Amino acid sequence: METHFLEIDNLDTDPIIQFRYWLNEALNANVPEPTAMVLSTATPEGKSSSRVVLLKGVDNYGFTFFTNYESKKAMHIADNPAGSLLFYWQALERQVRIEGKILKTAAHESDEYFVTRPEGSKIGAWASPQSRRIPNREYLENLQRDYMRLFRSKVLDRPENWGGYKLIPDMIEFWQSRENRLHDRFEYVRNGGIWEIYRLAP
Repeated sequence: METHFLEIDNLDTDPIIQFRYWLNEALNANVPEPTAMVLSTATPEGKSSSRVVLLKGVDNYGFTFFTNYESKKAMHIADNPAGSLLFYWQALERQVRIEGKILKTAAHESDEYFVTRPEGSKIGAWASPQSRRIPNREYLENLQRDYMRLFRSKVLDRPENWGGYKLIPDMIEFWQSRENRLHDRFEYVRNGGIWEIYRLAP
């Protein structure tokens, strides 16, 4: 396995650009599910919950994912917009932690992404009452069949209760594994309009 090192002189001053470098290296290395990320949210009282979602876009403002607006994660975000993301690329022995505020994307962005989804995933967005208790698998499959019949004669538009979120980061940490547990860790912290970089102890 190739040995990777991380030094401050090798880091871009912009953590979004640095993240793109690492994501592209994960893609080129054929890392399994390189866009998979752990999204953590919490209630206002601090009761947290985590789940894996897929990164669907990264730009100068933040990291975008899509979900049901009536799901558990969406309820958390509505009451407490603070959240975090975690990427772990085992083959490269790298981790990225991101903390910030989660906001809904514009409706047109959700519409544009929804059009690109496979038809089965579009039906699933309509059929699944995400995070709610259901009596059995048959209940869900019946909903799927009902919506498949409905959309035989209708345009399969995005449901209003489904769309995008963007996590706007105020902290991004890059972690690179090293021998003897003396890993490299660098933390970017937003200070107004600039990013400050600090080395952290492993």
